Amino acid sequence: MKSMIQFCKKEAVLSIAVVLALLSVFFVRPDAGYLAYIDFRTLGILFCLMTIVAGLQQIGVFDRMAKGLLAHVAGVCGIVTILVLLCFFLSMLITNDVALITFVPLALIIMKQFSEADRKKWMLKCVVMQTVAANLGSMLTPIGNPQNLYLYGRAGMNISSFFRLMLPYSLISLALLLLWIWLPFLMQRESAEERQDNTESGKVWKPEETSGGWMATDTKALMAWGMLFGISLLAVGRILVWQIPFVLVLLYGLIWKREILRKVDYSLLGTFTALFIFIGNLGRIPAFSSFLQRAMQGREVLTAVFASQVMSNVPAAILLSGFTDQYQALIIGTNLGGLGTLIASMASLISFKYMVREDGTLRGSYLAEFTVANLVFLAVLLGVWWI
Repeated sequence: MKSMIQFCKKEAVLSIAVVLALLSVFFVRPDAGYLAYIDFRTLGILFCLMTIVAGLQQIGVFDRMAKGLLAHVAGVCGIVTILVLLCFFLSMLITNDVALITFVPLALIIMKQFSEADRKKWMLKCVVMQTVAANLGSMLTPIGNPQNLYLYGRAGMNISSFFRLMLPYSLISLALLLLWIWLPFLMQRESAEERQDNTESGKVWKPEETSGGWMATDTKALMAWGMLFGISLLAVGRILVWQIPFVLVLLYGLIWKREILRKVDYSLLGTFTALFIFIGNLGRIPAFSSFLQRAMQGREVLTAVFASQVMSNVPAAILLSGFTDQYQALIIGTNLGGLGTLIASMASLISFKYMVREDGTLRGSYLAEFTVANLVFLAVLLGVWWI
């Protein structure tokens, strides 16, 4: 019983999704229609992408990339900018979760080598901006986050249409991120001595001094994962059927990389499956279905933003997609809705956990900084949508 409670606490979203699915069974008895609820294409491609990214992480691809960039940067401003932009751009390919898992710990290691004043000033701001950057960067591509992958498939869009839809928000987000980072540097009037201190703070970090040092890349594994990633992207673009990369990734994992298969986030796949069943059953309850359809009509973006604040944007995308065909509005709403509360995007909890583990006394300060930044970004981007 104790282990069950611990599991439910650890996997709260999965647990809630399963409970909702089980409750819905009392209203719609199980039948052959249940299989039609489940979007196997989304689950299959998501499995492939999570497996491939875990494999690339294992051989140190992203670590080497980050260290290579940072080795050529001097000064606090330059280092913070690179750490944030790494999350922004790489989240487009490796998802917001993986970007934060990879680069927030690296940021905390680097910050320890800053001067005391710079560390106090920039540690919270840097991690908050990394979190915002990962959530906003991921919205540009269908593979940037789980809700994009699902809604992209559901809408039957092509990749160029998806890019055109989200590109304005991505460009404005990038400008806001750079402004948020650079403004404190532009506003402060430092003496020559203070500028020298800041420059020295930025020079203290050297790649070989970080934990683990430079990782040697397994060339064969890199080529294999790279090929599988390319094949998976072809499936995302509907050039190949999703079963091809799924079988190839599964076979490669089972034969050569079983340890990678153990790193896949199966709880996310389980959450998707449970929510598919829950939403499918709700759609077969006429009174509820018609009510939600009427309530959402013409307000899909705002509904998605609000729903994301209380249930996170992935469940919100799956829930709301069952009651409207305005998928482009849901894509915008669930991506912008990842800003706001700490649970609006579950990826945001990753950074929070790392920050609390680093220094538990900063919990309140982090939440304050996080909330202010998220609300400002959300307000600006909603204004862009409204215009």
